[in-house]
Amino acid sequence: MALVASSFSGKENDTQKHEKIPREVSKAKTYNIRYGLLTKSGVKTLSGSYDVGSFVATNTVTGETFETYAGGGMQSLPKYFDGLPAGNYTFTAMQGQGGWVGYGSVTAEVSDAKIDADGYVTVYVPIAWEE
Repeated sequence: MALVASSFSGKENDTQKHEKIPREVSKAKTYNIRYGLLTKSGVKTLSGSYDVGSFVATNTVTGETFETYAGGGMQSLPKYFDGLPAGNYTFTAMQGQGGWVGYGSVTAEVSDAKIDADGYVTVYVPIAWEE
């Protein structure tokens, strides 16, 4: 009969290195955007129908673009985009089919600090001109 003896020490070997392996890969936080318009008279609106083809968010650092298609013709506000990564963006809107309204742009930060009471980051794109 063979007898096997073994000795274990509670100390780690100084030459052995341990690396922590993350158990979960961190995903970038994203935000839900609610689009409204800033009228020519300076009123912020989240209601009404406007000639909007789409809303566009362009990351000011990476240039990555996120577009929310509103559709053709007159569209009711607000419009939503879910899943925009944190960062600084230039927001604008594209003309709809009628071409009756032109839009400017606004630059804003998307972060926890910008979430409103409804749980959205609300962005008001300015109307530059309208017929």
